[in-house]
Amino acid sequence: MAYILGIESSCDDTSAAILKSDQILANLIANQTIHRTYGGVVPELASRAHQQSIVPVVDAALKEAGLTVEDLNAIAFTRGPGLLGSLLVGASFAKSMSLALDIPLIEVNHLDGHILSHFIKENDESPVPEFPHLCLLISGGHTQIVLVKNPFDTEIIGQTIDDAAGEAFDKSAKIMNLGYPGGPVIDRLAKDGNPNAFVFAEPKISGYDYSFSGLKTSILYSIRDHLKQDSEFIEKNKNDLCASIQHTIVKILMQKLCLAAKDLNIKTVTIGGGVSANSAMRSAMIETGKKLGWTTFIPPFQYTTDNAAMIAIAGYFKYLNQEFCKLDAIPFARA
Repeated sequence: MAYILGIESSCDDTSAAILKSDQILANLIANQTIHRTYGGVVPELASRAHQQSIVPVVDAALKEAGLTVEDLNAIAFTRGPGLLGSLLVGASFAKSMSLALDIPLIEVNHLDGHILSHFIKENDESPVPEFPHLCLLISGGHTQIVLVKNPFDTEIIGQTIDDAAGEAFDKSAKIMNLGYPGGPVIDRLAKDGNPNAFVFAEPKISGYDYSFSGLKTSILYSIRDHLKQDSEFIEKNKNDLCASIQHTIVKILMQKLCLAAKDLNIKTVTIGGGVSANSAMRSAMIETGKKLGWTTFIPPFQYTTDNAAMIAIAGYFKYLNQEFCKLDAIPFARA
């Protein structure tokens, strides 16, 4: 049994979590709403907000777990990828706390955290994926199909060659002036729209790789051409546009995932990352899983966005394997 403190600060959310081995005790997130004013995350503002939030968030997590710092056995932190200034805040805090308490320090790759989030247990009966399994990792910055052989051995078998799925959602929302972050707005409006109302260009990429750059261009040109005919086109067709965009993105994601699962003869499939919160994506996973006989794992909403619980569970596996890092570990911005 071990108490692991996880710290996540890769972008604009400051998060701290406590695990008792693999069971969740606390998972708190301080959001930064200031970025909505600018239509995207401003790195300098994000790092300053992390500095203000990290101490109170960690303190609140410890109180919710009913622990003190002396009870901790290790500290896991996000080393990267992410915004360098934001990562430095979390890494510096974790290093200082590790040194002061004389307990092991564990560096975690942010993407590994998303992949292993399915192993966070609410109780002893919580089911977890078997190995090997496939994970579709979909977020604003990454789109990957990952073969997960065990917690320490993963292989990217497919990935985007340009833009990520989450970026396609956000850029489409920006084209329609729906605000930031755009993905959740598209998801909400799509519920009242016709997913077959508009047809957009789909990429023709071999293997398991993805491409969303052409789709974004197709959406942009289609809306631009319609606006020439009717200046109120977006407002009149907002729900149908959102439903059609969402349907196309989910279709592209599922086609490659199904191909990979078939070729590798894998029946356990998971999703992770911010886009895994999308309702159409979750429904497609459930329906496809039933059709193809998959054992499907979809993360609870609290583990879809950036959170420290996923960093703590990845840290717990490393703790069991005695994989600790030194105080000179430097954060990295890109994977």
